[in-house]
Formats: sequence, structure tokens, C-alpha cells
Amino acid sequence: MSEQLPPSGTTNRGALVLVATPIGNLGDISQRAIEALKAADIICCEDTRHSGKLLAHFGVTGKKLVVINEHTEYDAREEIVSLVTSGSNVALITDAGTPGISDPGERLVVAVINAGGVVTAVPGASALTMALVISGLPTSRFVFEGFLPRSGAERTERLAMATTESRTTVFYEAPHRLVKTLSDLTTACGAMRGVVLARELTKLHEEIWRGTLQDANMLVAKTEPRGEYVIILEPAKPPAPPTDEELLAAIRAEIAKGVSRKDSAARVSARFGVAKRTVYELALQVRDNL
Repeated sequence: MSEQLPPSGTTNRGALVLVATPIGNLGDISQRAIEALKAADIICCEDTRHSGKLLAHFGVTGKKLVVINEHTEYDAREEIVSLVTSGSNVALITDAGTPGISDPGERLVVAVINAGGVVTAVPGASALTMALVISGLPTSRFVFEGFLPRSGAERTERLAMATTESRTTVFYEAPHRLVKTLSDLTTACGAMRGVVLARELTKLHEEIWRGTLQDANMLVAKTEPRGEYVIILEPAKPPAPPTDEELLAAIRAEIAKGVSRKDSAARVSARFGVAKRTVYELALQVRDNL
């Protein structure tokens, strides 16, 4: 039977507790999150000034704060692992949302697990899930790409993957890079691909925009992007089934190579995803026309 954790999300033998914080509206923090932060021996955060204000707002005071950000996470792992495995409860928060989702935390989680330590979480706000469920795009299957690489072969490769992705794709993007990313997505996926832009989620100026990539490019050309964005991209439409003419041409090409009619039908069937029987019947037509 799995261990039952107390409501605060801590354990008696020390744990790394990932605590979700509001992505905008402070009212979205949970009572359990506040309890976990109060119970923590140490709180890891991205920015002590930002998190200090947040913690003070919820009455969490007198805690030692350790900076864990993209620059310090690697070097700080040993210290945090040692604290957790020696019995301390260490809470990890980020500037907003759930730690480890395009934010520090992933490496720390792996390090604690590898050392035999306990990792748990207090769930809560996440821009990824909020944007996805209100987008109006399919949610049963989706892929999260986070922030795209700023340039280079990896960016090109990941954009190319979006071209044929059959699941809804979610990206994060900073306002100063939104224009370039929308332009690149348009080049890769076509101007008429559907897209949703979500910004300032849960805040006073929350905005959800829906349209095509072409329209999105026109929008950001006229209005300066502000705030952090979530881009939700419509799944690629499945390719149209091949016509009989296309299948016949492929069959003739195989036969011209000296491949038997039966094997030609099998190869074309596999290439186009068409039933072997259908392709073989077309192959018989080729024979009859020879």
C-alpha cells in the first residue's frame, strides 16, 4: 500500500515538496499549499524578492530561502538532496505556476529520487492546463513543447514536428519573441492552421484570442505583444487519402522496377496505408491494360 501523506504534503522523514503558486490571481493558491510552505524547513525559489513578497502575503515568515533557478539548480542539487535525505522538508516554488514545467525543478526532482529521497507535490495553478482547457481545441491528446529554442537546428526540427503533429500542441512564449515564433509556425504549418493565443491568464487583463496563424501574424503586427503567452496550435489535419490514379502510378512504378504484381501491391499498400485488397484490385487493372 502506498504511503499516505498528511494534508500539508510533507512527510515525517523529509521530502522535497513541489508547491504550485498562483500564475496571476493570488486567490488561486490552495490552503494546502500555504500549510506546506509554513511546514517547510527551507523554501527554494527563483527570486527571493518576488517570492518573499508572495510568502509574506500569505503569512509565511521566518523561512530560509534558497535560490534555485536555471543558473543555480545544477550546483544546488547536492545541498538540497542532503537536506531532504537527512530529514528536512524542502519546499520548491517558482515565480508562478507548477515547478518543473518550463521552470526549475526537473533536475532537482531527479536528483532527490536517485538519492532515495521522497518527492511529493501540492498541485495547483498551471498556465499549460488552463490555456489548453479553455482553448476550444482538442484536449484528449496533446503535446507540450514549452519554450522553443531561440535559434538553430533544434528550433527548426521542433517546428518541423509541429507541421504533421496530430495532437494539439502547446507552446510558451515571451512577448518579445512572439512575432518571430508565430511567423516561423506559419512557415512550417501553413497560414490557415488554427491557433489560440492566451495571455495574462487569471489576471485583470486576461485575453484569449482565437483565429488562424495568418490572422495571428496580422494581430501582433498591429498590437505590441505584452505579458507571457501560451500558444495552443490546432492539430494537423490527416492527409487526404490517395486517389486511384496516385495508387496506379505507384503500382506501375514498382512493376517497372521488375517487382511482381503481388509484391508491388503490398509495397504500395504499406506506403499509403491503404488496404492490400484495394491496391491488389488496382494492380489487376494494370495487368489488364498491359
